[in-house]
Amino acid sequence: MSTLARHNAASGTADSRSGYRTLWRWHFYAGLFVMPFLIVLAITGTLYCFQPQIEPLLYPRLLVVEAQTAPRMTEDALLARARAAMPPKATAVTAAISNAPERSTEFVFRLADGEKESVYLNPYSGAVLGTLSVEHRFMQVDRMLHRKLLLGKPGELLMELAACWTLVMIGTGVALWWPREAASVRDALVPRLTVKGRPLWKNVHAVMGIWLALGALAFVLTGLPWSGSWGKQFKALATAANLGAPPGTWGGLPLRSVLPASAGTPVSAKTETTAAADPTYAAHAAHSAPAAQMDSMPGMVMDDLPLPQTPWAVGNAPVPASTDDKTAAPLPLGRIVAQAASLGVTSGYNIALPTSTTGVYAVSYFPDDPQLERTIYIDQYSGAILKDIRYADYGAVSKAVSYGTSLHMGRYFGAANQILCAAISLGLAFMAVTGCVMWWKRKPERSLGAPSRERAAPPMRGWKTGLVLLGMVFPLMGATLLAVWLGDRAIFGRAAQRERAAR
Repeated sequence: MSTLARHNAASGTADSRSGYRTLWRWHFYAGLFVMPFLIVLAITGTLYCFQPQIEPLLYPRLLVVEAQTAPRMTEDALLARARAAMPPKATAVTAAISNAPERSTEFVFRLADGEKESVYLNPYSGAVLGTLSVEHRFMQVDRMLHRKLLLGKPGELLMELAACWTLVMIGTGVALWWPREAASVRDALVPRLTVKGRPLWKNVHAVMGIWLALGALAFVLTGLPWSGSWGKQFKALATAANLGAPPGTWGGLPLRSVLPASAGTPVSAKTETTAAADPTYAAHAAHSAPAAQMDSMPGMVMDDLPLPQTPWAVGNAPVPASTDDKTAAPLPLGRIVAQAASLGVTSGYNIALPTSTTGVYAVSYFPDDPQLERTIYIDQYSGAILKDIRYADYGAVSKAVSYGTSLHMGRYFGAANQILCAAISLGLAFMAVTGCVMWWKRKPERSLGAPSRERAAPPMRGWKTGLVLLGMVFPLMGATLLAVWLGDRAIFGRAAQRERAAR
């Protein structure tokens, strides 16, 4: 959000306002760094908002079937067909459950090389419609671009930094353009399309920035809890303060399930109590589990399971484990689907399938309405409900994050939410373009074109305090903030000193 030099009788030019150039300078640095990332975030975020509409258009032969009055095949029959269609060493890890009459049935398999592949079937005839790579499908690539630029951890940290610096850009931009003294609010909110050239770009940029500031702030604050560095620390802090969804607070059932008496010897009450009270009990057992059991071994948390997405609040929830006894037969998938339906979860959810003798069925329901979110762990042998985590079990922070996530993804109030998110995202992309155009038109040749320093900059204690607090809340950003400040003083401060000495 760059600025427009405003002329008014009370205060002269905007450039002459005390502290104006200092704010402009920080706004410039923030914008220079954020602009390319903002464009990527805006485009990928807009596409992801419309995932429900886009994916059936991209893969109609795989995702869409003709609705029929004939009864659907059972989940177990469809899973058997899917297994027969996959390579011998492929392991079924996830079942996507949907009752939509026009949607196909999807199962996710892990291949021998570790890659995941979805197989789609006609739920009425059982015909295999085809397969699709989970990692390389369009929306997954789009999502990974949005979160980490397809660069792994470095990309994730860059995107987190860009989001944090967007806060600086928003704050300085609003402060630069907000009406003062004789300037009217109307001038700040309505673009002056009668001007030409660079002043027009500046005016449109500034006015759009005021309109989009609140939406941009909401996007940043609702997206940061999902970031790889700060988001994890924030979740741990919320959990420690009992404001998130602390492990072990959802009922008194043990974290370790028990086989039916006929199938094997039940785990002792002492063992169950130890596992429930001390999550490291299960974690210790995890180290001795073979690598082939990585999907459901003890000590894992919900985020480790092969699920497309899970509610933020349960990401750190420990996954229960069944008693390791190969003499018992696991319950069929259809039984688990029927059990979930009896608990009120009927469609639009995923089940992480047990892939070892210690695994459990993990039902993850992540609907548009956060209050309906549900995570259920079911013992694969007895069908006992080990944990049933609902929205009411969340702490205050987790409840707020759940609502923020639904709004951020354009899901909470349907198509209107999608359109609003798209308008804000594309508006921010346009802001990045207009800012770049203004900089290019003003930038001298062979120069960065940063706004010059003020000769006698005011203390601006409020702004400095705000930046220090921002750096403390977001340590990664604080480090880069300090680096920019030191670099600015070292490079441009010396140039200013030489200029003053020459005079």
